[in-house]
Amino acid sequence: MDIQRPASVARARRNRRIIWALVGVVAISAVTVALARLKPAAPTVDRATVWTDTVKRGPMVRNVRGLGTLVPEEIRWIPAETAGRVERIRIRPGAQVTPDTIVLELSNPSEAQALTELVGQQRGAEAELTTLRARIENELVSQQATVVAADSEFRQATLQATADAALAKEGLKSSIETQLSAMRAEALRSRVDSEQKRLAQMKGSVDAQLAVQQAAVERTHTQVVLKRSQVDALKVRAGIAGVLQLVPVEVGQQVAPGTNLARVANPSRLKAELKIPETQAKDVQIGLVASIDTRNGLIAGHVTRIDPAVQGGTVTVDVSLEGELPRGARPDLSVDGTIELERLANVLYTGRPALGQENSVITLFRIGPDGVTADRVKVTLGRTAVNTVEIRDGLKEGDLVVLSDTSAWDASDRIRLK
Repeated sequence: MDIQRPASVARARRNRRIIWALVGVVAISAVTVALARLKPAAPTVDRATVWTDTVKRGPMVRNVRGLGTLVPEEIRWIPAETAGRVERIRIRPGAQVTPDTIVLELSNPSEAQALTELVGQQRGAEAELTTLRARIENELVSQQATVVAADSEFRQATLQATADAALAKEGLKSSIETQLSAMRAEALRSRVDSEQKRLAQMKGSVDAQLAVQQAAVERTHTQVVLKRSQVDALKVRAGIAGVLQLVPVEVGQQVAPGTNLARVANPSRLKAELKIPETQAKDVQIGLVASIDTRNGLIAGHVTRIDPAVQGGTVTVDVSLEGELPRGARPDLSVDGTIELERLANVLYTGRPALGQENSVITLFRIGPDGVTADRVKVTLGRTAVNTVEIRDGLKEGDLVVLSDTSAWDASDRIRLK
């Protein structure tokens, strides 16, 4: 049969349950608080996927790098000197040329006709000059003969007057005849003077008369030379020794004066045109030493020109090459150039991080002595080079740091390498 339990026993059992429940709640709360206070587990990173480097102290070379191409220092565009139609292209790009090599031929019938007309005008002007010179010489000869004849008559009249004066003293000549002889001699003397003056004037005007016609001859000669050069220019020549690079016209094409018909370059004199990022170009100066990598050898050089304008985020820098060019160096060849800015004697430096600009503050993961854990530290960067950067604060010599992009772990102050 059932025996009724006392009330005290039931109450005690209920109290124990309450106590155990409270203990459980307290325990769960304590565990929850403890877990909340725990730091999240450091993410694990495959060591093979990160790039690390050791902080060093010593000399550091500052430099900048840029891609570019080799271009000839001497390039000549050959323009059309006169309008014409392309009749024939004798050689194609890639051919070796000399200054007299004919690249292509133009035709212009009107130019040839104009040259013929000008040559006729020149010959006519020269004939007129010859005729004028002959006429002037005849006039001078005629005038000289007139002077000689007048002088002869004057001398005869003078002798006659002298003789008549002597006879008049002896009474053999009348005074009237004597006076007439003297007057005739005086008249002939005046005639001789006037004829001599006329001869002198004619001689003085010879140069002026010939100069006018000579100027006409020279004018037509200049026109003929110019027109002949224009006709000769219909045979387009290279002008310099080198390699024909471009012929941008086709047979049958009509070209106007000034149209570029061909481009010739001297391949033995090349320079490098490098594209330097605008953020790094501020330290580039003319005269700095440079090294050009053609993928088939290195060429030493120096900076000769810096473009004042920025195009597409880069600045064009010309590097003049020194020494013999390696095999395969040719115009438009892609190259990689490095310009040395300065040499720092004794600085703390390491490899250049994936993220971080010159004179900036960044954070890097520094690997601890165990070689497994890496803690985030704040680092102050200084001057930069292509592959290295100066460390001004935050690291010391011998520290091993992660230089790879760590933006994926921005939420963590520690990572583990495996």
